[in-house]
Amino acid sequence: MNSFIHFSRRNFGSVLKCSNSDCGFIQRRNAHDILIRERTGKPIIKYGPGGRSSVSGHIATVFGCTGFLGRYLVAKLAKQGTQVIIPFRDEDEKRHLKVNGDLGQVVPIEFDLRNTDAIVSAVRHSDIVYNLIGRDYDTKNFSYEAVHAEYPAKIAEISAEQGVSRFVHVSALNADARSTSKFYRSKALGERLVRNAFPDATIVRPAYLFGPEDRFLNRLAATGGWELLIRHNDAVVHPVNVIDVAKALAMMQTSESTAGETYELYGTKGYTFTEIYDFVGEVTKKTNTRVYIPKSIALLYARLQNSLLPWATISPDDIERMTISDKFSEDAKTFGDLDIEPVSLEAAAITVLRRFRYNVYFDAPPDEVEAAKATLKKRKVPFIHT
Repeated sequence: MNSFIHFSRRNFGSVLKCSNSDCGFIQRRNAHDILIRERTGKPIIKYGPGGRSSVSGHIATVFGCTGFLGRYLVAKLAKQGTQVIIPFRDEDEKRHLKVNGDLGQVVPIEFDLRNTDAIVSAVRHSDIVYNLIGRDYDTKNFSYEAVHAEYPAKIAEISAEQGVSRFVHVSALNADARSTSKFYRSKALGERLVRNAFPDATIVRPAYLFGPEDRFLNRLAATGGWELLIRHNDAVVHPVNVIDVAKALAMMQTSESTAGETYELYGTKGYTFTEIYDFVGEVTKKTNTRVYIPKSIALLYARLQNSLLPWATISPDDIERMTISDKFSEDAKTFGDLDIEPVSLEAAAITVLRRFRYNVYFDAPPDEVEAAKATLKKRKVPFIHT
């Protein structure tokens, strides 16, 4: 970013001094920074001291804004003073996003992925477009291939036609055209189609995301007293905090060096699912009945659940992905290239798992949980473990 104003500090606050000695001093809140987009040559003019009540000069469209990762990205962008366009399908799913930014900075637009005009309306004023659209399971209306490949390519193509400077596409770690997982195969196809439509697109491959609203730790903790694990499953995964991934995505807004690059964002340590179950039990202080079953039985169990229950549960492809170890590309960049140090699972999981504790030691920090359990035993309060 090229700045034509130099900063100086005097007495009770910050003022700005122009490089020309004849122009005197001006207030920081009236300062400007100019960023020139390399792809389009468009200037991005920043106004104000920074923060949600300033103007970053950027207009960002976030497809998938109502999802797990999307809500954190919208919050990060709006906090920087970016005007955020949030395409939505359901009126109730976007309401909580509006308070992330100042008045008029978070702009909802109703859209349909099958409606080209709606996509054009969502991207035509933006200088950066994020695609976070994805599904963990197939539906009769939206298949993996449609959600992860066909529609992202359509959005990328329209963004290029509308003169959008940057396109960031969120894929998945382990995306591979030869994977045994249909989910990962569709993600790999999506990367290829997006790059064909928008050659300078930034591809981001996050690992399993964990956070307060995740489908990872929450699912593993809400087992109803039973833990079903796949027998002989030694797959190692590297869960990553959703806030760290959102921070990385927000940084790409102003970092021109990230254009055309591929980033793999994963946690600091690898775990098997047995180790993760052990960790979840240690944090929640619950002892569940653990059952090891063959992969074939697990797949059958998932198919039966999906056919009998009217709501989404674990899918057969979820089972398949649980048996795949994380693989990293040598030419892909990581958190280190963005100067971000990801938070470990051990440090952040308590914010997700605390609600699964019994009330007696709900507020106890980890080192006081054992003392709380001893107190509970002394009081002879009924306590049933399955």
